[in-house]
Amino acid sequence: MSPKDGSASSLRTTRLVKTDAALGRSGGTAGPSTWMKRLSPSSLTARAGQARFPLAAPSWPRSVPRPVPTPGLGAHYETGWSRRYPVRLARAMVLDNVTRPLARLIASPQVRGDAALVGLEGPVIFASNHASHIDTPLLLSCLPLEFRHRTVVAGAADYFFDRKWKADAFSFFLAAIPIERTKVNRRSADLAASLLADDWNLVIFPEGGRSPDGWAQTFHGGAAYLASRTGRPVVPVHLDGTRHLLPKGDTGIKRARTSVTFGTPLWPGQDEKARAFGARIERAVAVMADETATDWWTARQRAAQGTTPPLQGPDASAWRRSWTLSPAPELRETDGGNEWPRRSR
Repeated sequence: MSPKDGSASSLRTTRLVKTDAALGRSGGTAGPSTWMKRLSPSSLTARAGQARFPLAAPSWPRSVPRPVPTPGLGAHYETGWSRRYPVRLARAMVLDNVTRPLARLIASPQVRGDAALVGLEGPVIFASNHASHIDTPLLLSCLPLEFRHRTVVAGAADYFFDRKWKADAFSFFLAAIPIERTKVNRRSADLAASLLADDWNLVIFPEGGRSPDGWAQTFHGGAAYLASRTGRPVVPVHLDGTRHLLPKGDTGIKRARTSVTFGTPLWPGQDEKARAFGARIERAVAVMADETATDWWTARQRAAQGTTPPLQGPDASAWRRSWTLSPAPELRETDGGNEWPRRSR
């Protein structure tokens, strides 16, 4: 036999040995080590992945396009749980026993114009200027009792609902609902309209965000659109002094005097477009801001003459706009502590 024949015979012998080993693994008796491998987590997981319906999820037909999965955050965050009775009761306890005392201690709020809310049937839309994160809890704590515990707050979906813990916290403490502020979103509008139809009041900040420099921004038409769609009145609200407590970009809370002024409820006209109604809401808030800065008579004179200063402040350089802002007022101290709103409930 030549060396080449020996090499061929040796190669053939090796193939036979491998074939016999494979046959032994498939048809022979498995040893303990083989069973241990079959029962390992990785092996069981692989076998579970090969299971078919009904032991596993059915396969998706290739001819049918898969729907885009709906995210659970942002405008798609579900807030229904925050309006159930046990959660509402817990939130009312926090608002009445924690938020209101803190508001009295830190902000010393003075409520004005609340007589306009006497006898007003809800639901209503509260449209306010926005300068600080303090605005929402302060406004909620100053609402009369008939509105306070059945009010939801329109919060920016991209800011308050971008993370699970933030969405849960703001939904619980403020009854916040996600609203798109960068684009038109039918889901947000439908949710707000459905809650108004279900006798929930709504707090909305038409500026779409906090003031960057202390002066208000131009109002968007969200509040006017919802009022025109649902036929509910809009109560214009002006918050003064909150920018001194916690301005945008600041992390520390300071004490300062604040005022919360409620205006006369406004209804959209029969043929009035939402944009025109939104401008009317902004003018009402501007008149209240002028009244806070001057007095009732001066503000009404300017309103009648059409010379009310705009909420956006003077069209000037940044330093001049900052210079024309009113300084932080001093806290009102009384024998009983900081002054509480005249009509507290």
